[in-house]
Amino acid sequence: MGKGCWLLLVGAILSFKISGVRLKFDWNGKNEPAPLQPATQQLQLLLQQKQQQLDQSPPKGAENWRKKLLIVFVLLGILASIWLFWHLNQKIILRREQTLSNMCDERARMLQDQFNVSMNHVHALAILVSTFHHGKHPSAIDQKTFGEYTERTAFERPLTSGVAYALKVLHSEREQFEKQHGWTIKKMETEDQTLVQDCLTENLDPAPIKDEYAPVIFSQETVAHIVSIDMMSGKQDRENIIRARVTGKGVLTSPFKLLKSNHLGVVLTFAVYDKDLPPDATQEQRTEATVGYLGASYDVPSLVEKLLHQLASKQTIVVNVYDTTNASAPISMYGTGVTDTGLLHVSNLDFGDPLRKHEMHCRFKLKPPLPWTAINASIGVLVITLLVGHIFHAAICRIAKVENDCREMMELKARAEAADVAKSQFLATVSHEIRTPMNGVLGMLKMLMDTDLDAIQRDYAETAHASGKDLISLINEVLDQAKIESGRLELEDVPFDLRSLLDNILSLSSDKSNEKGIELAVFVSDRVPEVVFGDPGRFRQIITNLVGNSIKFTQDKGHIFVSVHLVDKVKGTSNVGDKVLQQSLNLVQDMSSKTNNTLSGFPVVDRWRSWEKFEILNGKDTIDGPEKIRLLVTVEDTGVGIRLDAQGRIFTPFVQADSSTSRHYGGTGIGLSISKHLVGLMHGEIGFVSEPGIGSTFSFTGVFGKGEVSSLDSKWKQYDPVVSEFRGLGALIIDDRSIRAEVTRYHLRRLGISVI
Repeated sequence: MGKGCWLLLVGAILSFKISGVRLKFDWNGKNEPAPLQPATQQLQLLLQQKQQQLDQSPPKGAENWRKKLLIVFVLLGILASIWLFWHLNQKIILRREQTLSNMCDERARMLQDQFNVSMNHVHALAILVSTFHHGKHPSAIDQKTFGEYTERTAFERPLTSGVAYALKVLHSEREQFEKQHGWTIKKMETEDQTLVQDCLTENLDPAPIKDEYAPVIFSQETVAHIVSIDMMSGKQDRENIIRARVTGKGVLTSPFKLLKSNHLGVVLTFAVYDKDLPPDATQEQRTEATVGYLGASYDVPSLVEKLLHQLASKQTIVVNVYDTTNASAPISMYGTGVTDTGLLHVSNLDFGDPLRKHEMHCRFKLKPPLPWTAINASIGVLVITLLVGHIFHAAICRIAKVENDCREMMELKARAEAADVAKSQFLATVSHEIRTPMNGVLGMLKMLMDTDLDAIQRDYAETAHASGKDLISLINEVLDQAKIESGRLELEDVPFDLRSLLDNILSLSSDKSNEKGIELAVFVSDRVPEVVFGDPGRFRQIITNLVGNSIKFTQDKGHIFVSVHLVDKVKGTSNVGDKVLQQSLNLVQDMSSKTNNTLSGFPVVDRWRSWEKFEILNGKDTIDGPEKIRLLVTVEDTGVGIRLDAQGRIFTPFVQADSSTSRHYGGTGIGLSISKHLVGLMHGEIGFVSEPGIGSTFSFTGVFGKGEVSSLDSKWKQYDPVVSEFRGLGALIIDDRSIRAEVTRYHLRRLGISVI
């Protein structure tokens, strides 16, 4: 029944799951949006790859396999609980059987031992009669002496109800015997000795004529009523007497009702001989030497009851004693009706007569209680199995749900990526299409400004031209972001003059900085090669973004300072060569003045913290080849700084530090995001440090190749007449701020002026 319930439960679960899957498929089929139409072959390839990934996800067969395993586990748990109940119950039954066996064997052994002791005393009494009655003339024993002796020694025969001595009398001696004793030999009323309780010998008939008689001449007072009765007239006693005299051993009768008692008993008989016989005497010799018979009657119910009374405190069993000489018809000697209480133990009883067989049957009084130990243990195992099965089932359902959610998320991810690719391609296409006519608009505005315009018209044209340039810049940033997201942005590897590129960038930004009164300067370490290999356009874009942000967020006064150093020279803080690097590492302190040793004298943040977490500075990043160098570029400003709560999202695309930033300063918030990706393409890192009200410093690294001056086709300094005019001149720099003096020294040397 339990197995059927489990199969029914499993079937219900499977049907529910199957119906749930069908409903989900139907729902997905109804609500699935129209597939995206890729614009290019690359989008189709991406969708195919994502579909292959979905096809390789874990199949639903794994869920069915787990459920089958769970069912097997639960069935094994049920079988284990059933086996445990059977095993513990068998042990309880075995212990009960052993207890019953020990108790029954103990009682059988006690009864048997007491019977043997009593039998030995009866045998000794037979020898006594032979010695003092037949061995002496005249006899030393009469009825009075025999009765008193047997009564006083009855304690030695606790199992006997009485003893008597019957004399062997031949028919030829009967008349003389009866005259000598003064009474007639009587016969038993019936051959099976079923006499009434109040039987009197005077009412018995004389014994019929036979060849031999065995009248009782001596008896214990308890059985004095059998004196003069011929024991040979009883069938059981006659057979007993004959076997006793031919075997020379004590023999037992089958159970029968004793005289003057309704109790069932047996008679133990010993033959009395008038002389000593050898052990190998023949039956004829024993019959001839027999002079009488000593018998002892045993009231079996009383004897067993007396024995069990001694164990009254341990009476948890019911005892029955049987004569099983005739196995097909055993005779019950003791015990009431049999009540089946589950267990039966049989102990054999040996009363010394090999021809008679006796058994003691023992049963518990009460039926065995329920095996609570086995029941509790098996129920405990079953409950544990069901609990573990419930936990596993919940885990399987949870795993299935997670797998389904994972498939759905992967599908949604594939669609989102496809949509993102489509969006990027759309932005790239649309931006490119917008940029083409915009360049025409800018060109026409430039031509318009070259014509004769009044002041108002020129202001309108210049405003339109500036707005167009801002729009072109925004379009370029959107294109770059689209290329980055699609993974199609690649860097060039061409030689360029790093110092000239920085000069060009700062010269383009000088107008805005001059309008705000901001000092704008650049410094490149002498250890940096004059020509490097890399992508000058993307390097320019990074510097332009950082410098543009610094100009945007720096109010009146202050400075913006761009410096370039070799990373290898920044790894150690001791033995730093130039003072600019020393100042950036906070090693220079001007103790003679309270002013800040900065470019503009305004306080700045500790720039070292902007690159302290770079892996290259911690020895976790290396570059391959001796022809490669790693540059550290820093852009320092004295602007408004970045709020602490906004510094964590500063590189997120289209996110600005403050929602009001775009209203106050303009911008889209993707410049720093593009710069971070470009730095990553240069195998570098970017970081910053900022304090509100003091300013910010952005630093980044990049890997470049070493180049030679001859790598460039031409150099602008060779053809610039202004630079040529300064060659060979000398200059003396006097400045109270050493950092500004070093920057001035750098620019003068760039013009070919010798600095003292």
